[in-house]
Amino acid sequence: MDNPSTGTGTGAFLKNPKNYLNSKFPIVALDVTVPETISICIAEVLKYESRIDVLINNAGAGITGPIEEIPDTEIKRNFETNFFGPINVIKATLPVMRNQNSGLIINITSIAGYMGLPFRGVYSASKGALELITEAFRMELKDFNIEMANVAPGDFATNIAAGRYHAPVLDTSPYKEKYGHSLKMIDEHVDDGSDPKEMAEAIYKIIETKSPKIHYKVGAFMQKFSIVLKRILPDKVYESLLMNHYKLK
Repeated sequence: MDNPSTGTGTGAFLKNPKNYLNSKFPIVALDVTVPETISICIAEVLKYESRIDVLINNAGAGITGPIEEIPDTEIKRNFETNFFGPINVIKATLPVMRNQNSGLIINITSIAGYMGLPFRGVYSASKGALELITEAFRMELKDFNIEMANVAPGDFATNIAAGRYHAPVLDTSPYKEKYGHSLKMIDEHVDDGSDPKEMAEAIYKIIETKSPKIHYKVGAFMQKFSIVLKRILPDKVYESLLMNHYKLK
């Protein structure tokens, strides 16, 4: 249930587009983990457009491994990209939107953020944190005519796996067999994921919606239904279903 994010850069008016040669839109480099690039990007956009109507926090990074064996530096790095980075972009954008008395912020989270998935616990936690803070943000922004929504995708066929941090499968690890099997399954899910155009169409509909909902889910039926099951099933029953799915029993 990785989201369709592919890295930490986004924006407009990039002079040397490099990997974005076929873009129909002007682009500017932005790394959500480097605060000064956020300020530069926003200033550049305002220079040409004078306002910011929509912010989509799509930057994200995957991470897998037994929580016990993932280095603290990698856990912090993941939260910097998936949680603190989007917050910093929101903070930098809010004064602009408040001044114009309008704006829409869409945070791309993940269906994985609704549950603690085995060997993907850090990713689940970072995306779950973004889900919750959006709920709080919405209430704080009511007086400023600024809308905010979450969009939680399931598995989509993107290259997120290429940039994901994988804790190595260690021969001496007590998790070796089960983690190795789960890692293979996780990568297969991304390869067999839905067309990212489905996400683009969902985002467009939200932008065109007068009063967006708080939470949206986009993806295969069973992935979205897994959230419903978590709400209605006893905790241990749901845990057992996840363990069976990942063949941990």
